[in-house]
Amino acid sequence: MNKGKKNLKIRKANERGHTLMDWLNSYHSFSFGNYFEEIYMHFGNLRVINEDKIRGGAGFDLHPHKDMEIITYIIEGALEHKDSLGNVSVIERDEVQVMSAGSGIRHSEYNHLKDKETHFLQIWILPEEKGIKPRYGQKSFKEKFLKDNFVLVISKEAREGSIEINQEVDVYVGRFKAHEEMNFEIGKGEAVWIQMVKGEMVVNHLSIYSGDGLAVTNEEILNIKAQTDSEFLLFNLK
Repeated sequence: MNKGKKNLKIRKANERGHTLMDWLNSYHSFSFGNYFEEIYMHFGNLRVINEDKIRGGAGFDLHPHKDMEIITYIIEGALEHKDSLGNVSVIERDEVQVMSAGSGIRHSEYNHLKDKETHFLQIWILPEEKGIKPRYGQKSFKEKFLKDNFVLVISKEAREGSIEINQEVDVYVGRFKAHEEMNFEIGKGEAVWIQMVKGEMVVNHLSIYSGDGLAVTNEEILNIKAQTDSEFLLFNLK
């Protein structure tokens, strides 16, 4: 039952924090780096959603993380990852990466393409258990995306072939054609954040667009309808 728009709050794309460098163009849905707004510190365990564009050949040098679940989702291009566990990989479109920093990990991220910009989302989620042994997961969901427009890519128990995460959260990727529609049921006490990647959708009569976020609390069901070809991430926070 839809209890009203007050339970759905839009985080508009053009109101996000912004960091611009000669090699990086980054938009922050939550406080990050030099951008700080007290009302946008987190949404439940969801701490960071950065939409980044990195110039060809540029990137983030080796840097540390601790006790954070870090997700990378490629929108366009490819990102080269190296870490202190010895992992060396390239993350491409249709792939998802989850890094559990745990007791501590160092990693670097560079645009793998020398002459093309890489566009991606990086998400940080607070862990359920601190101090765990660091771990790394990366997987292609290309075959699943070809068969289904709504795919579970991350979950605590690695359900349905998803990647394991150290938190009670399910992360889905939606890729809808115009006019495709679905209902998503929300459990009691759970919350949802939808992050639009591209397109236009109507969620319980609210319109959201590329780059927008939608915070959902105290709802039992979401009706999601694509107005145009649309792509989004849905975080079901438990």
